[in-house]
Amino acid sequence: MKYLSILTALLGLASATAIRSEARPKRTAYDGYKVLRVAAGDDADKLNKIIADLELETWKGVAKVGGHADVVIPPSKLAAFNAQAEGFETLTMHEDLGVSIANESGFQAYAGTADQTWFNTYHAYADHLTFLRDLVAAHPNQSEIVTSGTSVNGNAITGIRFWGSAGKGVKPAIVFHGTVHAREWITTMVAEYQAYYLLTNYGSDATVKSFVDKYEFYIFPVVNPDGFIYTQTSNRLWRKNRQSNSGSSCVGRDINRNWPAHWSTSGGASTNPCDEAYKGAKQGDAPETTALAAFLNKVKAAQGLKLFIDWHSYSQLFMSPYGYTCSSVPAKNSEYQSLARGAVAAIKSVYGTTFNYGPICTTVYKATGNSVDYAFDVSGAEYAFTLELRDTGANGFILPASQILPSGVEAWAGVKYLLANMK
Repeated sequence: MKYLSILTALLGLASATAIRSEARPKRTAYDGYKVLRVAAGDDADKLNKIIADLELETWKGVAKVGGHADVVIPPSKLAAFNAQAEGFETLTMHEDLGVSIANESGFQAYAGTADQTWFNTYHAYADHLTFLRDLVAAHPNQSEIVTSGTSVNGNAITGIRFWGSAGKGVKPAIVFHGTVHAREWITTMVAEYQAYYLLTNYGSDATVKSFVDKYEFYIFPVVNPDGFIYTQTSNRLWRKNRQSNSGSSCVGRDINRNWPAHWSTSGGASTNPCDEAYKGAKQGDAPETTALAAFLNKVKAAQGLKLFIDWHSYSQLFMSPYGYTCSSVPAKNSEYQSLARGAVAAIKSVYGTTFNYGPICTTVYKATGNSVDYAFDVSGAEYAFTLELRDTGANGFILPASQILPSGVEAWAGVKYLLANMK
């Protein structure tokens, strides 16, 4: 069976590279599951009650009036959902989620060359580490592997650091985080594409050279390694880290609701350990969050922090602070929106992909204890953004591998605009 062969290969790779993963009896299967986008219309409360009563998973939170919910429905509950949700307009995102996952997860063996073919498919976690090492090996005089602490299970939070003609530790830093939420595989690849493009074009593209000479880059494609490994060995749709919770059998904290910035503000996270947006028992009690925050602050103190980007999927959004409140924005909000407007125009110019933009809270939803608010308010980053990458719901988290390279290319166009226009 395809799942079994993938699982066996992944476990073998993990063992060979001393990656720490959990022993699990079987992979969560989604055979026969449907994913439906359900328009709430004026009956958001009714739709949310149906979802709650049937204990269904949603991919993007609860529905709002005029909005929608992307609902994952197991075969055993499909008839009940159809009966109770009669009258709601639906769009099928995945007719059979298990088939979509199987098609997406057909990893190809890494050829050992850090070139553009890497972006033709998704990869096992061990291969991501090898790719970063190979990228450094191809550019030994201006890059190195860097770590930002360790995860719950003891996996290093691994990234790549690179610099220009002035040498390392001199210029202001740019920091990217990918795969904060474990199931958002496209963010891993897009973060890696930014590193790949900047390093491989440094010697031939004057604009790229000017950016790398002006800033120093720290790119962490997977800041939630335990969760990412779990999506590849056990449950493709896992979101949180793999931290146990006292008094609960439910596992994990949402790393992007755990940062010590407006963590105690109500309404932007969950206090239920079983929820996907669980904020933790106290702020910064996830080791990943603690390590990442300390790294940002260390970099800021040592060389300045020009730009922070936290990469997510899906929804095609380009967002600025704040997430914790919808009634306040940074003093430089006008500049933020000008930059975001220019960046989404640059993204659209590549393939026609449309991103919306604005502050987190008013653009998508209230989110407390998030990394962008922390980077801006606490670490003192001059600019901090979060992007939600492709798509807007046709595939959701299970984005076909054919969209990896286009996602990376158009994201680079947005990043390029920021690098050229930040003051």
